[in-house]
Amino acid sequence: MKKILLGVTGSIAAYKTPDLVRLFRGLDIDVSVVMTEAAKRFVTPLSLEVTSENPVYSDFFDIPLLHIDITNDIDAFLIAPATANTISKCSCGLLDNLLSASFMTSKCPRLIAPAMNHRMYEDSIFNDRLNYLKEKGVIEIPPQHGSLACGEVGIGKMAALDTIVNAALKAMRPAHLKGRKVLISAGPTREPIDPARFISNRSSGKMGYALAKEAYLRGADVTLISGHTCLSPISGIRHISVQTAAQMKQAVLENCAVDILIMAAAVADYKPKNYSQQKVSKSDSFTLKLIKNDDIIEAVTSGKKCPFVVGFSAQTGNRIDIAREKLLKKSMDMIVFNDITMDGAGFDCDTNVITIIDKDNEYSYPLMKKEDAAFKIIEKIIEKIIEKIIEKI
Repeated sequence: MKKILLGVTGSIAAYKTPDLVRLFRGLDIDVSVVMTEAAKRFVTPLSLEVTSENPVYSDFFDIPLLHIDITNDIDAFLIAPATANTISKCSCGLLDNLLSASFMTSKCPRLIAPAMNHRMYEDSIFNDRLNYLKEKGVIEIPPQHGSLACGEVGIGKMAALDTIVNAALKAMRPAHLKGRKVLISAGPTREPIDPARFISNRSSGKMGYALAKEAYLRGADVTLISGHTCLSPISGIRHISVQTAAQMKQAVLENCAVDILIMAAAVADYKPKNYSQQKVSKSDSFTLKLIKNDDIIEAVTSGKKCPFVVGFSAQTGNRIDIAREKLLKKSMDMIVFNDITMDGAGFDCDTNVITIIDKDNEYSYPLMKKEDAAFKIIEKIIEKIIEKIIEKI
């Protein structure tokens, strides 16, 4: 289990920290909290103790050498919210409280999420202190522009909680994909019949979005091309919305100058031959003629420069043979197979049962969350890319 030490300082944004702790705990991350005395004016130690299920620390002298011991086995030190006062103290090595002293003893990734009035955040003296920390490797999670507690509008509002969580997760992941560009497609396409109707499928987009997030956490520059879903865009990832298979093909071809392409979208194989500008009137019978959509992966792999290509094959039954045939026919590097008739492995659910297939091997995994499946897929992609690099040496 990963461990985070959360530093809470005296900003009104401290009231959000119990929810921040809950988000981390929901990801099976152990959270310990160290507070400044000023922070206690905005959120109680008890609320953070209950949500973290760990003691909350604030006094230098409660336990001897506590400022050293609490940082011994943590994977990240996050200060959120981080006031101008605490940021300035840390940049100057002023260790007059438990939080700033612990910050100095920690050797793991250190992150700060500033929260303050916009005039403070934009002040040149403060920026010198903030930039000094960043030059030393401290990761800033920049604040948002918006309405501030004082009633003024400007930059200084603490970053959204999901942005903070993603930044912390990224800091704890090995950056194997740093400097690499990754393009991922997700979700279903919609092929219109008339202004009111369309052909589509049951894809929720969850697998593709999980892959995009995992690639981002590994340091990649990620672009996500998504059909219509109910999912929110992921902070830090470029998002392109499309509707039809033709639009997805265009978006993929315009953005495929990347290192890795993962086609997780459920692209419709067919579309109506004719589109009616008027809503088709209800009648006793209706004939819909379909024509094939272009194959997006074949359009990519037939080009001169081709990225590392990963496809998906959702089948009814254990038809790994069909997936392997697709892998070879479309000149892909890897394909992910799943049997949509298995419990928990079909469309529109939070889990999956996958088999990763490359040109030489098959790797089968049990039922797991789609986030865990994304982890396995990205791990295997990294492994194969490293193998290719070694072969060239």
